[in-house]
Amino acid sequence: MQFFKTFLASILGTILGILILVLILFATLVSSSAEPEPYIRSNTVLTINLPGGIPAKAVEDPVDELFNPEAGIRFSLETLKSTLKKAAADDNIEAVWVKTNLVGSSWANLETARGYFTDFKESGKPLYFSTDDIGMNEQSYFLATTADSIFSPPQTGFQFDGFVAQFTFYSDMLDKIGIEPEIFRVGEYKSAVEPFTNTSSSPESRQQTREILNAATDTFVNAVMERTGYSAEEVNELLNTPPVDRVNFALENGLIDAIAFEDEVEAMIKARIGVEEDDDLTTVSFGRYGRVSYASAGVEMPETQDKIAVIYTSGAILPNLPDNPFGNTSGITASSVKKQLDDALDDDNVKAIVVHINSPGGAVTTSDLIWHHLKTASEKVPVVASMGSVAASGGYYMAMGADTVMAAENTITGSIGIFNLLFNFEEFFDDKIGIDYETLTTHEYADLYDLSDSFTPSERSVIQESIENGYEAFLARVAENRGMTRDEVNVIARGRVYTGAAALEVGLVDLLGDVDRAIEVAAEMAEVEAYRVETFPKKKDIYEALFGSANSQMKAMLTSWIPQQAKNDLTDVQMLLSQPLGMNWALLPIRIDID
Repeated sequence: MQFFKTFLASILGTILGILILVLILFATLVSSSAEPEPYIRSNTVLTINLPGGIPAKAVEDPVDELFNPEAGIRFSLETLKSTLKKAAADDNIEAVWVKTNLVGSSWANLETARGYFTDFKESGKPLYFSTDDIGMNEQSYFLATTADSIFSPPQTGFQFDGFVAQFTFYSDMLDKIGIEPEIFRVGEYKSAVEPFTNTSSSPESRQQTREILNAATDTFVNAVMERTGYSAEEVNELLNTPPVDRVNFALENGLIDAIAFEDEVEAMIKARIGVEEDDDLTTVSFGRYGRVSYASAGVEMPETQDKIAVIYTSGAILPNLPDNPFGNTSGITASSVKKQLDDALDDDNVKAIVVHINSPGGAVTTSDLIWHHLKTASEKVPVVASMGSVAASGGYYMAMGADTVMAAENTITGSIGIFNLLFNFEEFFDDKIGIDYETLTTHEYADLYDLSDSFTPSERSVIQESIENGYEAFLARVAENRGMTRDEVNVIARGRVYTGAAALEVGLVDLLGDVDRAIEVAAEMAEVEAYRVETFPKKKDIYEALFGSANSQMKAMLTSWIPQQAKNDLTDVQMLLSQPLGMNWALLPIRIDID
């Protein structure tokens, strides 16, 4: 029997090895053979299938690229900007048709994307938006307000009823299983610990969340006013209308232009751009058109060797990245940021650096180390911190190493505060599962982070003092960068979260603007007029990216049955528990999801 088991294992291993070898050879062939640039016929319509999320920089998916070469470039703010810029200049592109349904991106990224659509409209070419049987939500409609015409099929969804933020609390669950959270923090607004101690938000947390909701609402209402001519009061009245028969409601109130199925939308577009009724509409997909060069599209590029480097950072700030059981593992480490900075600085043509930050924060020590790397880089070339969707707590901390700090109006930032989250498992071990521990120590604080017993008053004092020291260091970094005193920073700190616009008012950022404006500011600081933009990190090696993507896709497939909210909560808890005990955190209230 053992022989057959060994034999079968050998056969399976051989088959797996052959499959991997074939995949590697296939990857080599694909990566070494560049597909020719697409030919664009005259009177072509660029179609954009808007995805659910809009990241600042596209996530690599080499598996999709291998087996779906027609997919072309992947969607992001970076690729949306370049593609629409080419479409505006290309005489062969007659119009842009955006197909969308539910979008779940941040309001900072939505503002930037909407700006790109608005810029395209300046070309005089028509822009159309349509939806499908899923329908639109407020985020997708926000983008659609730039369109010449908006179409929707009958009987589909049209969410136009305002915004909601929801938090998850674990306090009752922990109490039932005998686990006591041990919380140490500075700042009454530092509410990242509240999910483990409360059953509802504190007044401070509710206040700052309400401010973020109001800012998103104002942004949305202004866009609707701009398209429809309604007053703010009239738009808010529509938002309070009972959600019944929403598509007809949208048409009757001028929110959309026509109720039509996709084939009917296509017929209307053909008529508007002068295509004969019996002729096919010539289209090119976003991914395919993205491979068209600037030169072929008629976009003039500056003839210069000078560059502005843009380094994209995204995720929690951690000493090392834990494996994500649900898909891609992402985050910001000090070593990864240093590598990107070094790669940029090794190029003598790089005259300034923009560091784009999309992070809720993370480990204090790692945030401080990244601050140091940015500060060191700023001694060689101008460094601009560009805040994306969120650059709060540790994300704000690292920005303090830059010469200039910028945020979008709806960036979530601030949250200057420190906390530590520990758990006392004494009751759980003793009463719930019957495990006993005996601890022998050589010195008083050797078992400081022993979670099988309660903290003594002396131990609590030691940990709290560590938190307060970290907070003072944070205040010092902010005071140095912002030209304030420690006390002036403390008044606006204490863990409080701000929108980008509010952060400008209290002096936490220098300017408002997206990454494109940050690039312009960096060029002005470097005193260069003509420049090219080079982004980091560079594309991964095909084999590294291929197997990383395959692993992520397998995990995503196996866990697809788990609700997204549960995945988010479990990932957040895993992040906190996967790092060394005693680590102090500069982290935003774990998640603020606004739908």
